Amino acid sequence: MSENIVLHDYDISRSQRNKVNGHESFVLWFTGLSGSGKSTIANKVEEELFYKGITTYALDGDNIRSGINKGLGFTKEDRLENLRRIAEVAKLFVDAGVVTLAAFVSPLISDREQVKQIVGENDIIEVFVDTPLEECERRDVKGLYKKARAGEIKNFTGIDAPYEAPKNPEIHIKTKQTKVEEAVQIVINYLEETHRI
Repeated sequence: MSENIVLHDYDISRSQRNKVNGHESFVLWFTGLSGSGKSTIANKVEEELFYKGITTYALDGDNIRSGINKGLGFTKEDRLENLRRIAEVAKLFVDAGVVTLAAFVSPLISDREQVKQIVGENDIIEVFVDTPLEECERRDVKGLYKKARAGEIKNFTGIDAPYEAPKNPEIHIKTKQTKVEEAVQIVINYLEETHRI
């Protein structure tokens, strides 16, 4: 950081915001292959939390790339920078007292470790949306797998770029055996059992 940058300490703290909101703030980080159901589950979890009176905000890959990360491509470096910026945004939301739901492929363990370092280990809950590649390809809602198989998209996770499954996620959802409503309940149950909400 430049010596000309001086961080300003504001009087209102995160703990004060959490107290006013009536709940703590943290990040639910949904990871999984494209088409795994991350955004769908995150959306429904947010809805459930919102109707419980919890202050929430959802961050999603395509939405972020159409705004703050608009200029980034899909090279290894750009993907890393994409996640770094998202993690910094999520950290701001946590400081603002907001339960933040982030749905991103985040394919590498090292990517997700960087996110945890930025956000804070105690402030992030990793949710592995575990869907086999063949199921994601069968769904192919956006037609991306078809394009990747045809060579129209390079470095596509699961096809010609790796996805490293989390080793010890706090929440593990196997979508082939679990309906969306059940997945949502798994997340809510975890949050209630760990006294996060």
